[in-house]
Amino acid sequence: MSTAERAKEATGAAEPDHDCPRCPRLVAFRTENRREHPDWFNAPVPTFGSRGARLLIVGLAPGLRGANRTGRPFTGDFAGHLLYGTLLHCGLASGTYEERVDDSLQLVDCAITNAVRCVPPQNKPLPEEISNCRTFLSATIAALPNLEAIIALGRIAHDSVVRAFGQKLSALPFAHGAEHALQDSRRELTLFDSYHCSRYNTATAVLTEAMFREVFASACRRLAVAAG
Repeated sequence: MSTAERAKEATGAAEPDHDCPRCPRLVAFRTENRREHPDWFNAPVPTFGSRGARLLIVGLAPGLRGANRTGRPFTGDFAGHLLYGTLLHCGLASGTYEERVDDSLQLVDCAITNAVRCVPPQNKPLPEEISNCRTFLSATIAALPNLEAIIALGRIAHDSVVRAFGQKLSALPFAHGAEHALQDSRRELTLFDSYHCSRYNTATAVLTEAMFREVFASACRRLAVAAG
């Protein structure tokens, strides 16, 4: 069973094929990386988590030497240390994060995906690539029947989530720490915004660990209220 098939079995979501052809530029970059690094994952990175998740975390795209190498979101690069450290701190993960897919890390009541599933050159997806991949984001959201909250890491993730719900960006502007109501035909959810946990944002103090943890604490409080 492929990684994408295992992810589909876990979440019930539609996952891109190993050789997804939708974005020619990303296909060319993927082909180049497969030639240079044949031992890397080098494919669309599937959602990590289970179908029962009440919280979905949406990032930008796989990092070249992170998820594109390992095959698991935020695994193997700087951003993963802050994200998984925060999830462990908040009780949204268990085990130990060791930067590899066969570590003991397990998510608790949450799932992680990306707005764009393939690594883009210079970590900058084009608008049409974001749009092409929204099918899979929408499918992931639809496949989580218990979903109550989404955390968007960065503006691109925020915008793609809002568009996946068919709502206007002007009505739901991105801002760190902001909370927005999202609604589809089945349910209402809360969208929480955070700056992306990138090395650049933390090195420049645009995002601190305390700021990041507070966004997740807010989401956890929302889930606790909903459960009560």
